[in-house]
Amino acid sequence: MSFLQEIARRRTFGIISHPDAGKTTLTEKLLLFGGAIQKAGAVKSNKIKKAATSDFMEIERQRGISVATSVLAFIYKNKKINILDTPGHKDFAEDTYRTLTAVDSVIVVIDVAKGVEAQTQKLVEVCRMRNIPIIVFINKLDREGKDTFDLLDDLEKKLGLITVPLSFPIGMGYNFQGIYNLWNENIRLFESEQKTTISQQINIIENIDDPALETAIGSSAKEILAEELELIREVYPSFNRAAYLNGEQHPVFFGSALNNFGVQELLDCFVDIAPPPLAKDSEERNIAPDEKDFSGFVFKIHANMDPKHRDRLAFVKIVSGTFARNVPYLHVRHNKKFKFSSPNAFFADKKEIVNISYPGDIVGLHDTGNFKIGDTLTSGEKIQFKGIPSFSPEHFKYINNADPMKAKQLNKGIDQLMDEGVAQLFTLELNGRKVVGTVGALQFDVIQYRLEHEYGASCTYENLNVHKACWVEVKKDGEIDFAEFKQTKSKFLAKDKQRQLVYLADSAFSLEITQSKYPGVIFHATSEF
Repeated sequence: MSFLQEIARRRTFGIISHPDAGKTTLTEKLLLFGGAIQKAGAVKSNKIKKAATSDFMEIERQRGISVATSVLAFIYKNKKINILDTPGHKDFAEDTYRTLTAVDSVIVVIDVAKGVEAQTQKLVEVCRMRNIPIIVFINKLDREGKDTFDLLDDLEKKLGLITVPLSFPIGMGYNFQGIYNLWNENIRLFESEQKTTISQQINIIENIDDPALETAIGSSAKEILAEELELIREVYPSFNRAAYLNGEQHPVFFGSALNNFGVQELLDCFVDIAPPPLAKDSEERNIAPDEKDFSGFVFKIHANMDPKHRDRLAFVKIVSGTFARNVPYLHVRHNKKFKFSSPNAFFADKKEIVNISYPGDIVGLHDTGNFKIGDTLTSGEKIQFKGIPSFSPEHFKYINNADPMKAKQLNKGIDQLMDEGVAQLFTLELNGRKVVGTVGALQFDVIQYRLEHEYGASCTYENLNVHKACWVEVKKDGEIDFAEFKQTKSKFLAKDKQRQLVYLADSAFSLEITQSKYPGVIFHATSEF
């Protein structure tokens, strides 16, 4: 297969939602219908004992939530599908935001009973800003929920989407009887028995006028369906792929991921309409995927993918050219060439060595500490990809060693976990005490759990009253102000992991006063200024 054909067959996308909308369950069922797994797991279920494939970390299995992005790749209808399943919980939103820099499209999952929720709004705003093509999957149709047309209005009013239903439910909750597939113009009747495997008998009716439909769902339901389909065709625009790719149309599908229902319709349409790898902006120029020279960027780092081997992997999204095993590539920030003997392709925590990867693919590179999030790798050109966000922490705590015999393990664990971007570490200038800053409070529990179970170290926390971490820059003529600032605010000064000076302001008022008192010093909300 040629280079251009390899690019054209790739589909790299993220699945995003508010917590508990069914995002990880949908991921699992896409793998099932794609033939990547033979039996589906569940995020939390008393009846289904197999855990979700994408929730491979022990803490995810225990809590029933995703706390890290996982990457899953498989082949379906000769298309190479790369799924990035993201955390839904707001405390892990920065992992999701970074992941959105590595996808070419997204599927947004909406709970039929709850409709559009706060976290969904934030994530869709980021997608709209980046012009990422969006497909919506309205989930849990087997439960009672909002009126179908009210949900579509919700998507338009709260998310600003121009919706185009490509499937439509027949009933809901106890009255849920199936789905009309507007993409293929046929009807699939609902069966709820199979949750972990694909039913061999799929009940499809090819035409709305087929007498078998009325026999199956009743004359009243058939009449309502006919009226609703007529309304859809009058009110909503016809699907236009160019408009979808430009972010001007947003296809909507309905189903029940837990019951394997509506997922096949979504997947079949997705592989046809979703974009292949797209061009990406660097600081210097726009990089097209079909350029022959390799380029890519690190959007995620994960320590201890396999705790037995203490491996640390940098996740690289390939933007252009091909990435080959044992070929030297330029690490732009270090201005140094590295070659990689065992680049990995992913299936959650399972990995296999790949000899060659193409634009759209995600490869894992074994890392001994050379990479940080946002780093660029190229065949030799010095470029820096744009839009990898860094976040100012909102919660701060002292971190203390609870076992003096394990100080080495604790320091190593903190060092590696901070490189993942789950939190930031600050060392106070005055006494050397270590402070952890996170975007969400739940991250403290994750850090504590992973230190204990992956590094054999234990820690405790102490509350610290910090309003904001501000990185310090001195103006050309600001040395006098800076010297006075350092002397006055010495107990609030710290160094981050890159040894940059940080001011830990204890309140918004204190920060405002400090800014006006020392005009020769500039305070930044991120470390990349």
